[in-house]
Amino acid sequence: MVDPAPGAEARRDMTTDMRAAFLEKQGVIRLRTIPTPVPAANEVLVQVAAVGVCGSDVHYYTHGRIGPYAVESPLILGHELSGRIAAVGGAVDSARVGQRVAVEPQRPCRLCTECKAGRYNLCPDIEFYATPPIDGAFAEFVTIQADFAHPIPDSITDEAAALIEPLSVGIWACQRAQVTVGSRVLIAGAGPVGVIAAQVARAFGASETIVTDVSPERRAFALGHGATAAIDPLMEPVEGLDVDVFIDASGAAPAVRAGIRAVRAAGRVILVGLGNDDVELPVSYIQNREIWLSGVFRYANTWPRGIGLVASGKVDLDVLVTSRFALADAEAALNAGGIPGQMKAVVLPGR
Repeated sequence: MVDPAPGAEARRDMTTDMRAAFLEKQGVIRLRTIPTPVPAANEVLVQVAAVGVCGSDVHYYTHGRIGPYAVESPLILGHELSGRIAAVGGAVDSARVGQRVAVEPQRPCRLCTECKAGRYNLCPDIEFYATPPIDGAFAEFVTIQADFAHPIPDSITDEAAALIEPLSVGIWACQRAQVTVGSRVLIAGAGPVGVIAAQVARAFGASETIVTDVSPERRAFALGHGATAAIDPLMEPVEGLDVDVFIDASGAAPAVRAGIRAVRAAGRVILVGLGNDDVELPVSYIQNREIWLSGVFRYANTWPRGIGLVASGKVDLDVLVTSRFALADAEAALNAGGIPGQMKAVVLPGR
């Protein structure tokens, strides 16, 4: 992500080349051998242990772009990752070599107004793994600024550590929604983010976490992992539930509109799911009830809390992993969502 710096301290067994899976063009993944990156002075080199497949990775693979971000040259996908520090830059304590870490996959400028206000996720110059033109983590090694390589305890698996990235989305959504003890929360979508959001809401003290999804298998999964109730929105309307918070993790316009109408006066709506750029909303309902509505864009300062939630057992991320793939099979991992019963695919570069 930055120019390499001389003097990096590395393990003796570190090689000069590594393998990485590139999105060559829309729908085409190829494995290449490229030079192993060298960490800059304030960076660490992480040997990647596990990488979760995100919906955005699949979207780039199948469509070649997300909104204004287009894949115009070969790109390494993957931004949900964990690993072990293999080398450090000259300004980083060499004692960190060998440390297991969960990687926060972004590089803000740290100088702009948003960064200085603590909203570094909104930095206009931020670089984010697997967002063109920044390469991601479907590779054997990556570099990241040292303070964004968060140490993890031995009780957290490599796969769970990688999924602290989507967990951070759920934490950020629940924080912005002000979920607290006794909150009644409605969540649209029982995919990985929806299930994670339900677990986080429960960990924050929510008394009810109602999840909606058209899939009976996903509703059943949500009921076993964070949801107190699961509704088929095609069979049972959600409008009028009078919840404190609605979190959309589906991106479906009908679900967004129905969820807003389920929120009590002065309640909160958080839009997380990736859907259409423009959606028709019940504006008069929002105005008359003074409903607070916001989107979320990634997260900021969430990894320490996420690590704590997983280490304490309040959030279970391992249960989300339903398939595992070697780096050479990254394309199969990107297509795994079409397999019945899939929740989360993980790429294991060392496999």
